[in-house]
Amino acid sequence: MKLINHLFSTLYKIWVFLVFTVFMLLFLPGIILPAFFGPHAVAVTFFFMKAWSWVFSMLTFIRYDVVGRENIIKGKSYIYVSNHTSFLDLPGIAMTIRGQFRPLAKKELLKIPVFGWITRATCIVVDRTSNESRKKSMNHLKELLTMGINILIFPEGTQNRTKEMMQPFKDGAFRIAMDTEKPILPMVVIGAGKLMPPGTIRLRPGRIKIIVGKEIPVTDDLDGTAAIKNQTFEIMSEMIAQQG
Repeated sequence: MKLINHLFSTLYKIWVFLVFTVFMLLFLPGIILPAFFGPHAVAVTFFFMKAWSWVFSMLTFIRYDVVGRENIIKGKSYIYVSNHTSFLDLPGIAMTIRGQFRPLAKKELLKIPVFGWITRATCIVVDRTSNESRKKSMNHLKELLTMGINILIFPEGTQNRTKEMMQPFKDGAFRIAMDTEKPILPMVVIGAGKLMPPGTIRLRPGRIKIIVGKEIPVTDDLDGTAAIKNQTFEIMSEMIAQQG
């Protein structure tokens, strides 16, 4: 039985790799080319990204159950913040968010074959070792918000490899919120880390839940970045805790 399970696991990982690669290459022109025609043309890119995410979900038997999508008001731009437990978070988040968005991504992702091209076309890339790069990335994200384009930030900064519910949040998303007075929309992903633990290539099919919370309004009467950061952390912690 152990040998059969190992064989199934190996075949499944090969299948997922093939699905990821083949369909990513098929959708690649629609993902990359619109980036050459300006920020608003990238809406086409995210149509293809959402389509790829749906195909990936269907063919790998990794299903995403979305709760609270009615909290996303069509036509309104948000600073989406989410916990981050696995590479499997992203397809579900892409299908959940209405319209186009720009994630903040670390520059190391540019080194991944194929995926690095997509990161360059769809994300705001930051070198976390450079203060100048961080400042430039933050300013770019602010510009996108003023254009009505959503942004996505994982406030933990990286995938959570600890046993804690979430890692401490970094300030970036909340500084942007204070500067632009754009609302924060908290999301939590439940179960992705069990299907594909961070830092591993272990992988299995199953269900992942994505919960969209109610927007957190940001006004200039709030007591600074720390206050909105702590409020968001508490809300997201409660959202996760309610799932057991």
